[in-house]
Amino acid sequence: MQTSANLNLMMKTARKAARSLVKDFREVENLQVSTKGPGDFVSKADREAERIIKTDLMEARPTYGWVGEETGATAGEDPTRRWIVDPLDGTTNFLHGMPHWAISIALEHKGEIVSGVVYDPAKDEMFWAEKGAGCWLNDSKRMRVSGRKVMSEAVFATGVPFGAKATLPLMMQDLSRLMPVCAGLRRWGSAALDLAYVAAGRFDGYWERELQAWDIAAGILLVREAGGIVGGVGPGDPLVTGHVIASNDHLAEPFRKTITGA
Repeated sequence: MQTSANLNLMMKTARKAARSLVKDFREVENLQVSTKGPGDFVSKADREAERIIKTDLMEARPTYGWVGEETGATAGEDPTRRWIVDPLDGTTNFLHGMPHWAISIALEHKGEIVSGVVYDPAKDEMFWAEKGAGCWLNDSKRMRVSGRKVMSEAVFATGVPFGAKATLPLMMQDLSRLMPVCAGLRRWGSAALDLAYVAAGRFDGYWERELQAWDIAAGILLVREAGGIVGGVGPGDPLVTGHVIASNDHLAEPFRKTITGA
């Protein structure tokens, strides 16, 4: 499958950062860890992965802007393009030795995500997409969202708020409405991989609130290019509000209505 120069750069950079993360994951008990808040850890490994990604992407595309989880936002000479990066989505899983975490890299052009990569090093799964070119897994497997049409047969994913999150009461309402009408619910701790799994048809839908753009930018493109529907939980662009809901087209409306109580 032929890909663009930018996407090749993104995948190459993700694999390079992954080698550093995998090395530290094998020695997770010895990681130097500081805390940013309850349940929200930042590790030496996390910061090193972002350094690798930022160095390689910005050296290759020095005029692009940048926004990363650990280093914040930097405007570029080219105001139409910027990288949106989460070097380690699923940090808590990583620090507890659970092999479910990912690197997420997206390229935004004129306010729209045009390329996205979500790489799961533990399973060596590279989910990637470019606008108009479909969604793919590794070298040649085309991904499509699931074809399930009935809520009672569907499995959904979410992220349950931790700490003093303002949306915890809303989440409890969501769960009380959704759990009686679906086949199952999963909370796996990585928004990027939850969206990638919707794109791959492994989950039938996903929703979460209070996210950051770097958590979901690449994943949103994956789902859309796999034929899925992505929107906000409530009004507004999910990249701005941080409230996202995604599913296949058959379940989009009943899923949204169940979550919102509409």
